[in-house]
Amino acid sequence: MILGVASAMMVLLVATYAIAHVDLGPFNIVVALAIAFVKAILVVLFFMELKWSGRLTWVVAAAGMLWLVLLLAGTLDDAMTRAGRLPGW
Repeated sequence: MILGVASAMMVLLVATYAIAHVDLGPFNIVVALAIAFVKAILVVLFFMELKWSGRLTWVVAAAGMLWLVLLLAGTLDDAMTRAGRLPGW
């Protein structure tokens, strides 16, 4: 099981590298973040053994993920309201 997950991580690593060298326009970041999300889920479920943990561990992991989403949403909201002040925008 772990070798299969490790192999999938290696395939996703190669996919991340390949996507970085392909010009998809504004979708580069979307594809890169999707691959990163899948890799993060694999790490949390299998290498951190959340898949076989109790309910309290799942609640704590979900609370951490909710906090991460809130922080990213706040950062994105701040960045999107600064039109013209960020380099490259």
